[in-house]
Amino acid sequence: MIRRTLLAAALALSAPSIAQNAPRPAPKLVVMIAADQFSTDLFEQYRPYYRAGLKRLSQGAVYPNGYQSHAATETCPGHATLMTGDRPARTGIIANNWVSFKGPRPGEIYCAEDEARGTFKDYVPSDVHLRVPTLGERLKMRDPNTRTVAIAGKDRAAIMMGGHRMDAIWFWRDGKGFVSTQKAAAPAAVVAANEAARAAITAPGAARPLPDFCAPISRPVKVGETSMGDGRFERPADKEALWKASPDFDTAVADLAVRMIADLKLGRGRGTDVLTVGLSATDYIGHRFGTEGSEMCIQVAALDAAVGTLLDALDATGVDYVVAFSSDHGGNDLPERERERGVPAAARVDPELAPEALGKRIAGELGWTGGQLLYGSLNGDVWLSPDLTGEWRTRVRDAAMAAWRAAPQVAAVLTAEEVRALPSPGGTPDTWTLADRQRAAYDAERSGDLFVFLKPAITPTQGGATHGSPWDYDRRVPILFWRKDLTRFEQPLPVETVDIMPSFAALVGLPLKPGEVDGRCLDIDGGAEDTCAPR
Repeated sequence: MIRRTLLAAALALSAPSIAQNAPRPAPKLVVMIAADQFSTDLFEQYRPYYRAGLKRLSQGAVYPNGYQSHAATETCPGHATLMTGDRPARTGIIANNWVSFKGPRPGEIYCAEDEARGTFKDYVPSDVHLRVPTLGERLKMRDPNTRTVAIAGKDRAAIMMGGHRMDAIWFWRDGKGFVSTQKAAAPAAVVAANEAARAAITAPGAARPLPDFCAPISRPVKVGETSMGDGRFERPADKEALWKASPDFDTAVADLAVRMIADLKLGRGRGTDVLTVGLSATDYIGHRFGTEGSEMCIQVAALDAAVGTLLDALDATGVDYVVAFSSDHGGNDLPERERERGVPAAARVDPELAPEALGKRIAGELGWTGGQLLYGSLNGDVWLSPDLTGEWRTRVRDAAMAAWRAAPQVAAVLTAEEVRALPSPGGTPDTWTLADRQRAAYDAERSGDLFVFLKPAITPTQGGATHGSPWDYDRRVPILFWRKDLTRFEQPLPVETVDIMPSFAALVGLPLKPGEVDGRCLDIDGGAEDTCAPR
């Protein structure tokens, strides 16, 4: 009797420990929020001032040194990494645009179009160029009850995170509002969101309040004939482009996502649902105003609020959900302001270094009388004309490489042969060479013949600010996970955005074979539970 009593007491004492270490059931809803051009630099700069969504996410599993590890730090390839677990070399999404001299429409190709339909400027949004499945697709193949929904400010964000088999996809199209690649009529949620957005666009935009923490950086800087850096998003009526380059754009996207969560009862079906949300305003604001003025400061506060709105709507469902937050790439500030703040090397690129301009110069020097010699852009892929064959091809390539390598603003020029010969990079992404970074974005069918990279702080545009470089201000992005009752922690060592998808997959019990994706599972609970353990 005494032995039985002691045994029962021992089992009672051990039961909480056993239960504590047992894996939690799979979440009913997986949510990926991507804030376009939200770098680790921005995340850390404003971290003390978060009051809403970003504050809560900062109390989960925090990886401040996430990397879009590839060289092509653009919107399309970056979003494609988040829910596929693959780098551009596998997804096939090597850039926002690339040049093809074959196919139904030779010339420039947009990453999220079907070039067999429409033109480059009047394109038909499509998923045909994405070569790998997303998490939502993989879950639907396992369980048809899974529903996948993508909402975004940009078509390429919605398509690249949602994939090929979505139940609903809605993104903003200029002059049309939220539209879909699917032919179904707009549901009530979309109609209401479009009405609200149209009312905001057609009305003048009042100046936004300046948060106290924004005041120290609210100073004008002259860029050409334009002054910026102390703006507050005042705008006249009927200026859609200015509306998109304001916090109001994220408000509209978050509003639609909240409506869809409620109307579709996401997370309350028989399967695990997937929702992806692409918030694009930070990118439009960063391009127009740079990353270090009052405009971006106001935007980060508004982004915090928009993410908070999303999380509050998810909480209201009572559903067990897990959310990740990250970005497709970072961004760099206006060179004019950087020079004022102690970066003397900051400058805009010499326009004569652009591929088309350099090609014209080389044509004159070599006596070429045919068409355009070089296609593409700086900080990325450059294609030689298909008209160049034999000795002409070698002469033009060598002349272009020599000119770029002699230019003080150019850091490196690589050939496709050099990059193709490399193995897929390993180790932590902060240690990768430029060639490694380009190898992670190399596709034999789509990539260029040469890869030209400008030095840090050299902006490849003649106005505004941008991204797309292989440098860490464009590669480093925060990765944040949150789930109710998750034991919080912070991991400062480098991880990759391709690690997000396999981390989600482990939580929902979706097995991945070794090497099936580029990413690896991150154990996102700082407590006893191993969220990467098989379920």
